[in-house]
Amino acid sequence: GHPYGFVDKLAKLIPFELGITLDKALADSEDLKAQYNNDEEVKALIDMAKSLEGLARNAGKHAGGVVIAPSSLTDFAPLYCEASGEGLVTQFDKDDVEAIGLVKFDFLGLRTLTIIDWALETVNRGRRERGEEAVDIAQIPRADAKSFALLKSCQTTAVFQLESRGMKDLIRRLQPDCFEDIIALVALFRPGPLQSGMVDDFIARKQGRAKVAYPHPSLEQILKPTYGVIVYQEQVMQIAQVLAGYTLGGADLLRRAMGKKKPEEMAKQRSIFVDGATGRGVAEATASYIFDLMEKFAEYGFNKSHSAAYALVAYQTAWLKAHYPSEFMAAVLSADMDNTDKVVVLIEECREMKLTVLPPDINRSEFRFTVQPGGAILYGLGAIKGVGEAAISDVLQERGKNGTFADLVDLCRRIDSRKANRRVLEALIKAGAFDSLDANRARHFQALPDAMKTAEQHGAMDLSGQNDLFGLIASPVAQIAPAAPVMEVEPWPDEVRLAEEKATLGLYLTGHPIARHLPELARFVTCRLNKLSDKLERRSGRDEQKAVVAGLVVDLRTRQNKQGKRMAFLTLDDQGGRVEVAVFSEAFEQYRDWLSREGVLVAEGALALDEFSQKPRLSADWLGGLDEARERFAKSLLLRWNGAQSVDGAAAVDELRGLLSSYRGGRCPVRVEFCNGTGRAQLRLGEGWQVRPAESLLQELGRRFGSEAARLVYE
Repeated sequence: GHPYGFVDKLAKLIPFELGITLDKALADSEDLKAQYNNDEEVKALIDMAKSLEGLARNAGKHAGGVVIAPSSLTDFAPLYCEASGEGLVTQFDKDDVEAIGLVKFDFLGLRTLTIIDWALETVNRGRRERGEEAVDIAQIPRADAKSFALLKSCQTTAVFQLESRGMKDLIRRLQPDCFEDIIALVALFRPGPLQSGMVDDFIARKQGRAKVAYPHPSLEQILKPTYGVIVYQEQVMQIAQVLAGYTLGGADLLRRAMGKKKPEEMAKQRSIFVDGATGRGVAEATASYIFDLMEKFAEYGFNKSHSAAYALVAYQTAWLKAHYPSEFMAAVLSADMDNTDKVVVLIEECREMKLTVLPPDINRSEFRFTVQPGGAILYGLGAIKGVGEAAISDVLQERGKNGTFADLVDLCRRIDSRKANRRVLEALIKAGAFDSLDANRARHFQALPDAMKTAEQHGAMDLSGQNDLFGLIASPVAQIAPAAPVMEVEPWPDEVRLAEEKATLGLYLTGHPIARHLPELARFVTCRLNKLSDKLERRSGRDEQKAVVAGLVVDLRTRQNKQGKRMAFLTLDDQGGRVEVAVFSEAFEQYRDWLSREGVLVAEGALALDEFSQKPRLSADWLGGLDEARERFAKSLLLRWNGAQSVDGAAAVDELRGLLSSYRGGRCPVRVEFCNGTGRAQLRLGEGWQVRPAESLLQELGRRFGSEAARLVYE
């Protein structure tokens, strides 16, 4: 019964760590522990959760597991059924199902296959219109240079199986240049191979830094594609066949025995393998060594047929991203449109790819993201928060049947208000979907109640078969959609417009809250975030250098270091680019409150090239908001006072004293430049009048002495 915000706030205090427990979370998170000790409701909630922790939440069901039996399943296993009568499952788990002799198949449904289908649909529609042959994804070349260049550059966001941070690191080290390497990537990116040193060995051999060696000459053909390293389960089976004369069935039993590590079974298999190998002329010591090697790698071996199938889908998505970036990213965005966090990441990837993403448009947008002539991606109506599929369907159906909408009143008259209610229309306005009709969102917002009322009256008259006196003599077009009167309404300020846009889209699409601060930020930040790489290159690459950066926090991750102290990694965005900022334990303790605040964040620290991403990263030793940055970097506050405009100089002095008094105690000196038309003089106030140059002070001085009168001097 607790509000969502209350629970969400607590959930975010739990460290993001695999296998975390509530007790460990309380020990590791000081904030959570403080809440637990000081708030009875929090204590009661967590104590209740502790009693539930570790229990089975429900009867589990494999998402794609299908059991096949030669006759009715009830002849072999007890069944369980959902209360609705659907979802028939065995009450045995997968091991018990196999033990009683049944076969279990896993059918994997991949969203990526839908993405490929949608992308090809768009691509081939355009190709047909140009008289070109359609693309057959099954026939694309397996050695496409453009696709492998994309992979090597680690631009693999949205590429199936290859988009995680860890996978990008593996790709950067491996530098895949053939399809076999992609199969290996999928197989190697697992905890076992990564922690065993097997991956390092594989990469060193591929790069020519280590010699490729085979445990026996007859195994070269089997192990050559993986540079002498046993990567796949099929290789274990092939070695048993070639070296020791195993049948395929026997080799599969060996593979399973190695995977399950049963000592008695392994001893039996060792004897069979060594006897078979020596019978074929292999020295006993060599055979025993190879068996040990197989046993070691069988623990990490991956099924190659599985890996190859995934690698094929991964390559197809990489090929589409390399050759048809707009069509591919529109399909990916459409597939994830119900996940706002993912949409934000993908929109940022579009910007990295230099693709234009246009705001939603009530007269052009479809439910999904679409590609416009020229390659721009048009926002899908289905990705707007608070707008359901039924409402969008109704809008699209009406638009397709009777043409585009002339204005808000026209739309309200033509759609079903039960599906597209006021809340839906407000969300569309906030998202910018009506900007093509009138860019003043405030005017639409204010006109909405009257537009809906007019539409309701019009609908009532249609139902009753009546019309008003003037409607009888009006033209048919006027009866359907007379022009809505234009109201004089002040547009929303940029901050309001962008805040509402983010609330409905999950991101700032048509602007950025930092934009109005850029002229001032330029006076003390090192450079815009998209220029940091150039700055590092000019200053000998990896050498650290002091830098000041600013932006909005768009991503924040906290973790513990080896000493158990908290640290954070955050991403700053200044509309032009992004940079990761590392806040290590000492700075974290000092500035932790700033990490969760809204508004512009300024960071100062050492800038260097990150070894993983090859992008600049700042290690912060100071953090603050815009007011704090002004006080830290401004040399003085200059007030230009035109005495000729003051009716009462003494009163103005008293007013200035009053304004400054509220902000005294800072470190920013104040200078007053007085001009009365006949002369000019400048006065530097004493140290006792040093101020905190907050935004509110600058605004108050501007209101009293003129909008351009007060400014901060940074030189």
